[in-house]
Amino acid sequence: MAMREIRTVGDPVLRTPCDPITTIDDRVRGLVDDLLETVDTEGRAGLAANQIGVSLRAFSWNIDDEVGYVLNPVIVELSEDEYQDGDEGCLSVPGLWYPTHRSWYARVVGTDLDGKEVVVEGVELMARCLQHEVDHLDGMLYLDRLERSVRKKAMRAIRDTL
Repeated sequence: MAMREIRTVGDPVLRTPCDPITTIDDRVRGLVDDLLETVDTEGRAGLAANQIGVSLRAFSWNIDDEVGYVLNPVIVELSEDEYQDGDEGCLSVPGLWYPTHRSWYARVVGTDLDGKEVVVEGVELMARCLQHEVDHLDGMLYLDRLERSVRKKAMRAIRDTL
């Protein structure tokens, strides 16, 4: 297990859709170990594989004292009537938080290291995390979901930090 460096905005790996995991081998087991160790830090809610430079469909979470992972996650259900629009941040966009529209509830289906189906679901922060991390695996950042005027402000703030 290793605490991995987080890739930040501007790194092309964050904009590249991740490949599905087709074989569970030592490399994938090591990736899951690294995802779990790297997310298991105060203030970290979720971590996608591409945020540590690996372009495979896997992420980990650390919500309400529960740390877990899922391979090849697919969002299968989102609440259609209830939404949240609180501030959202990202380890790959350090120090910046902006109001981001997300579904109140989300359910993800994927697999574990034994190839067994895993269902992960939640509301509020967990739902936000599931949507945020699947976006990462699809090559998106939360910045892409911001309202135009807010996104413009966010991009200016990013440029100012470079």
